[in-house]
Amino acid sequence: MRTARAEAEVPLTPEAALRLWTDLSRWPSFVEGFARVVESDPSWPAHDSRVIWESIPAGRGRVSEKVVEPPAAGEFATMVFEDRLAGRQTFHAVESVGGARIELALEYTLTRHGPLGAVADAIFIRRALRDSLRRTMARFAVEAQDEAGVR
Repeated sequence: MRTARAEAEVPLTPEAALRLWTDLSRWPSFVEGFARVVESDPSWPAHDSRVIWESIPAGRGRVSEKVVEPPAAGEFATMVFEDRLAGRQTFHAVESVGGARIELALEYTLTRHGPLGAVADAIFIRRALRDSLRRTMARFAVEAQDEAGVR
């Protein structure tokens, strides 16, 4: 499996950061390329609950996420399935000075690749995913500041 990750500092407790991360109504403000929720289980973010969402036209297409670790002890994980990849996405929050240090990691495998898939991943895909996660974390940090009343 390959991994892309990004980190940020936010002025929220780890528990508050997890609540914000799992609030589907807030995803349009921070999830990179997010367009709309297509379907979600009423029990979201409980174990085995699912959300299906679509990206903007130039984005990832339809994405399905299934909760494998509900929010607890500073961590939340989903299995992510989309047209070109599948993997495990983990949001981790730990207490730090002034709030929480958060990390978003995506361990993934490509589901569609040609003979040069490994090369394309090493040169383009992993970097694009890492950049996308960084933009998501930067937007999340802004939302966390708003949530904390810091801005």
